[in-house]
Amino acid sequence: MIKLYDGGVFLVDGKTIVEDNANADNELMALKGRTVSKQEGSENTMAYGILNKHNTSGSMDKLKIKFDAMASHDITYVGIIQTARASGLEKFPMPYVLTNCHNSLCAVGGTINEDDHLFGLSCAKKYGGIYVPAHQAVIHQYMREMMSGVGKMILGSDSHTRYGALGTMAVGEGGPELVKQLLNKTYDIDRPQVIAVYLTGKPEAGVGPQDVALAIIGAVFENGYVKNKVMEFVGDGIDNLSVDYRNGVDVMTTETTCLSSVWKTDSKVKEWYDIHGRSGDFKEQNPGDIAYYDGLVYVDLSTVKPMIAMPFHPSNIYTIDDLNANLMDILDEVEKSGAKQLDNDTIKFSLKEKVRNGRLVVEQGVIAGCAGGTYENICDAADIMRGSSIGDGEFALSVYPSSQPVFLSLVENGRIADVMMAGATVLSAFCGPCFGAGDVPANNCLSIRHSTRNFPNREGSKITSGQIASVALMDARSIAATAINKGVITPATDLDVNYTKPKYFFNGEVYKNRCYDGYGKADSSVELRFGPNITDWPAMSALTDDIILKVVSVIKDPVTTTDELIPSGETSSYRSNPLKLAEFALSRKDPAYVGRAKEVQLAEKARLDGKDPVAAYGELKEINDAIKAEFADFDINKTGIGSTIYAVKPGDGSAREQAASCQKVLGGWANIAKEYATKRYRSNLINWGMLPFIFEDEIPFENGDYLFVPGIRKAIEDKNSEIPAYIVKGGKLVPFTLKMGDITDDERKIILAGCLINYYAE
Repeated sequence: MIKLYDGGVFLVDGKTIVEDNANADNELMALKGRTVSKQEGSENTMAYGILNKHNTSGSMDKLKIKFDAMASHDITYVGIIQTARASGLEKFPMPYVLTNCHNSLCAVGGTINEDDHLFGLSCAKKYGGIYVPAHQAVIHQYMREMMSGVGKMILGSDSHTRYGALGTMAVGEGGPELVKQLLNKTYDIDRPQVIAVYLTGKPEAGVGPQDVALAIIGAVFENGYVKNKVMEFVGDGIDNLSVDYRNGVDVMTTETTCLSSVWKTDSKVKEWYDIHGRSGDFKEQNPGDIAYYDGLVYVDLSTVKPMIAMPFHPSNIYTIDDLNANLMDILDEVEKSGAKQLDNDTIKFSLKEKVRNGRLVVEQGVIAGCAGGTYENICDAADIMRGSSIGDGEFALSVYPSSQPVFLSLVENGRIADVMMAGATVLSAFCGPCFGAGDVPANNCLSIRHSTRNFPNREGSKITSGQIASVALMDARSIAATAINKGVITPATDLDVNYTKPKYFFNGEVYKNRCYDGYGKADSSVELRFGPNITDWPAMSALTDDIILKVVSVIKDPVTTTDELIPSGETSSYRSNPLKLAEFALSRKDPAYVGRAKEVQLAEKARLDGKDPVAAYGELKEINDAIKAEFADFDINKTGIGSTIYAVKPGDGSAREQAASCQKVLGGWANIAKEYATKRYRSNLINWGMLPFIFEDEIPFENGDYLFVPGIRKAIEDKNSEIPAYIVKGGKLVPFTLKMGDITDDERKIILAGCLINYYAE
């Protein structure tokens, strides 16, 4: 089904694969009458051309990217704009879209969600932005419809910022990276490697984009094959996919941990732009005649079967046929791995009890968001469900079209009526089911969803409150097949369905009549609308010469997601209030973390107020004495005192900056990890002035231990890759060495300043 090449490859004329081995030159000569170097071939990728066009550094090895447009939703734009305001924002220098698709229900915390929305609208007017009111569109569907363009680059404060199927390289990052763009700064990265994804063949009827995406994720996630790289989609199989189908595969590339994605474009993409009234944003885009890739993922679409990603990760994949054939064995594996991931003795995670008459029965289905709620997904689901019923039992199905124009077309062609008549509930555009703020199932229930993630708590349960539910990811077609089978897991390929494929008609008047487009029309006289939950960032101090860190949490799971660092769901309502939100940090992974961090922070607050930190936090006396015994010049009153967490591989998943900023607000100075799951999480740490330490071996310290890092400021200034440190324990200092990966000069300055806000203030 999927093959990963061991090394680099040359791709000739977009279709012939030549492996980079001793015979490569001979093969290239036979095919093209010439050879090219790997360097020259790498410059023939689509990704290279787009990056080169947007790079301002003059060096293609060290990129400084300026984006064409940006996007944020209503649980990120408040913090971003507040940070930018504190750093000197005058107006938005590019089209910046503020959507309202995450807190659009306005159901938690009183008035605070709608306060954020009014703040966003006032910012769009004051600074010249584009404002998309609640229920009009999920962020990525709007950006596809209105802002994408072949060869463009878009930056979004949401990890699923992916518009590669439309020829656009899009990147999901933490908020501070958007702040840099708002202040006319750049996105600084080393040139990423590019991995070809070669699609061939044609999917079987009933196999949808989620099936293809999950198959790819399962092949590349755990081995890191595409981590922080660009996935470039090529091959003759693309011709057999509609643009909606391509979008559905593309948005899920985030779950591979790649940096971005881009696809070749063709007449179908041209038609898509024509339909959306933006013909000028299309051009044909292909790799050069001999392009070099750092690896290749070969996908035979004809062999992909309906897939299911079992809890608790999109890479935990099985074919539905295999699941049904080996049900009890697979469920036993899932229960064991899930219990280990949850790491909660008070919760019983059980799926085998859902087996009835030898089949797995689920209680809920959801088709929603940027991945599931697209036009063709819902049309195909309607064709499956037409004339049938989901029944009057426990099983329920919710369908959320991804935008009002999509909803309108589905109403006009009758597909919404088909879905509703079958018993499904149809709602407006909303991202909630993707992050745990909508369609929360009952305790111990399993929800099947065509959405983006199935991490713990993504369905809204609260494990620390004794509640457990879980999500399995499936394609809309198999969800519909399961729905008419009353919740019995069923692949769509088991059904004989006439897929009608009605033509899509985009009506842009929906947006013209409701959305505010203020780009280029900034009005500095507009007063911003604040609410009681919108607060400024607290003051943050610069990095001191030395630092003392107390380890306040040790997480030894193979991967730690951003959901575990700062939960999604109901906490999203407090993301405009840094202090309030910080109370939820690690709450579902290590509930004692916040209290421990706050205790250490007492000492730092005292120090900054000119008081004795030892008196403020008595534990420090022994630490102070031990350090002074070996470092005679040590002065605790001039030493930063804070906390750190250790995690094996933190940061998988969401781009949300709050996974880092909440630690900073609570006095965090650093993270220590074997590696960081994503570039964006590591960038978030740096932008909030936190040290992204690496320690690759088994850690020599424990939770509650103190670490002393002398000369840390000078080490950062001198660009040292190895940082001497000490464990302070039992009155002694035990040496060990921390590492610091590559960071740019600007990132060093940000760390030294204490955070991005301080850096710009300087």
